[in-house]
This record gives sequence, structure tokens and C-alpha cells, in this order.
Amino acid sequence: MKQASKATKIITRVLLPTMLAILLILFLVSYWVCEQTIQAEGHARYVGMMNLASEKIANTISGAEMNAMNEFDEVEKHLDSPESVIAALESKTSLNPEVRGYFAAFEPNYFPQEGEWFEPYVHHVDSDDFVVRQVGSASHNYHKSDWYIRAKNSNESFWSDPYYYFDGTNISGHYTTFVKPVYDKTGKLACVCGADMTFEWLAKELARIDRESRNDELLNSFSSFSEAEFYTVVINNDGTCIANSEGKNVALTKEQVGRILETKKSSKIDIKINGVLSTVYLSPIEHVDWWVALVVPDQGVIKPLIKSGIALLLVTVLGVIIVWWICRRIR
Repeated sequence: MKQASKATKIITRVLLPTMLAILLILFLVSYWVCEQTIQAEGHARYVGMMNLASEKIANTISGAEMNAMNEFDEVEKHLDSPESVIAALESKTSLNPEVRGYFAAFEPNYFPQEGEWFEPYVHHVDSDDFVVRQVGSASHNYHKSDWYIRAKNSNESFWSDPYYYFDGTNISGHYTTFVKPVYDKTGKLACVCGADMTFEWLAKELARIDRESRNDELLNSFSSFSEAEFYTVVINNDGTCIANSEGKNVALTKEQVGRILETKKSSKIDIKINGVLSTVYLSPIEHVDWWVALVVPDQGVIKPLIKSGIALLLVTVLGVIIVWWICRRIR
């Protein structure tokens, strides 16, 4: 009886607490390993999605540039008269349906009969057809516009800063313009050509990229993040959101992203977006001073951690029950 009582005390005071402590340690270590693994998996996944989105948008922009350059080359070949310039602008308007209008803003008195301001603009109005307007005037002195001055000084093509245009028609909206100076055969600056594009095409592209990422089997197979929440936006070089796919306006301040944007290198930051703690993955887009921002709300990362924690907790509880049953049998 004394030996049985002594064995019971050993089981109760030594073996059972030791086994429970071991199970608790295993639970904590396992959870830490799962947490690190899930975070590493999520980081790799979102970095890949961010880079993919940046590459796809850069390719789309590059295609728009090529189409615009074809239009500008036509203008350069037909600088002999105002009529031939307008015909050149109209000749390739169907190359890119996302372009709202093409223009050629000429130097003062390049065509003496047209005077100081000659800027034919071929653009959409209220239909899919293009119309021609002469928009240069004293009230629209494009010679003093930033894009015109920059084109004259830089002698190279570029994308303008985003801006809002309003004239009461359906062409009002947020725009960006691809600009290129055009020279005549003598090397003299003739005009500055431009292609106006709204950000509707970019929002569509972002929606398509997000949809493909969510449905991509390779990205989501064997992944703890198959149901994770995320969305992609494009921001300007001052942190302003210029395009989004889900109506989510992301406003980043210079204090939050200024240093990152200056480095022109991919990075990530943890900040509040519209009151929600989120991780933002940032990547520069080639050809333009824009950035892809992949926003991942924290709950999108916490969900798989909670699932893993619950699974490990259930296993630990089962282990405790088994240990208790074994100890009881021994007693």
C-alpha cells in the first residue's frame, strides 16, 4: 500500500506536471514556428504579387507609349501644313482605345497663318468618334504650361503629373498625358505632342490584376493565405492615390513614405489605412513616377495565424487528455 501511495504521489507531483509542461512548451514552440513560417510565406507571396502588378502595369504603359509615339511620328512626317498635321493626328486615333485625345501644340507662329497659338486637338466628346478642335488661344496659353516648358527644356518624352480636367462634358476626369517634343527637318522645335489618358484604364488594369491574383492556382495552392484580403492601388510620387480597383482611396503622406519614394526601391511599411492597421508593399513602376501599393489589412494575416493556433491548441488539449488518461491508468 505504501509503495502504491508513493507511486501515486510521484505520478501526481512529478510525472503529470512534467508532461503538461512539455506539452505547453511544444505548443508555444510549434506556434512560434508556424507564425514565422506563415509570415515568411505571406511576405514572399505579396512581394511576388506586387512585382507582378508593377511589371504588368509597366508593360501596359509601355504599350501606350509605343502607340502614342507612332502618332507623334506621323505628325513629324507632316509638318508642311496645318491641314496635314490634323490629318496625321486623325490617322492613327484607333491605335489605343484608352486614349481620350491627341494634340500637337506648336511654337508661336510656326505656321504664320495660324498665329501665335495653334494647338489642334483630336479627341472624344460624347461618342466613340473623334472630333477636331483648335484649342490654342490667349485664354489657353499652353506655352506657359509646365508640360510644354518641360518638354522644351528636356528634349525627351515623359508622362505628366496627374491632373483633373473639367469642361462640363463627359471627357471631364482625372488625366495624365504622355508628352514628346517634335522637331522639323532643320532640328528646330516645331511642336509638343501629347496623348491624354484618363485613369479609367489603370483602374481596369488593377481590377484585372487583383482578380487574376485571387484566382491564380499557383499562388493559392498550398497557401495559408488563399482567403486573405488585399487590394492594389497606384500612387503618385507624393503618396497621392491616383487609381484603385475597389473604390478604396489610399492616402499616404510624405512623412509615411517620403524616404521610401526617394530611394526608388521596393519596400514595405506597417501603417493605418483608413483606420485599419495594414501592411503596404511598395514597388516603383518603370517609365513613370508612380508606385504600385499592395495593401494587406492585418486581419488578412491574422486569420491564418488564428487557424493555426486553434489547430495547435486542439492538439495540445488532446495531448493533455491522453496524458491524464495514461496517468489514471497507471494509478
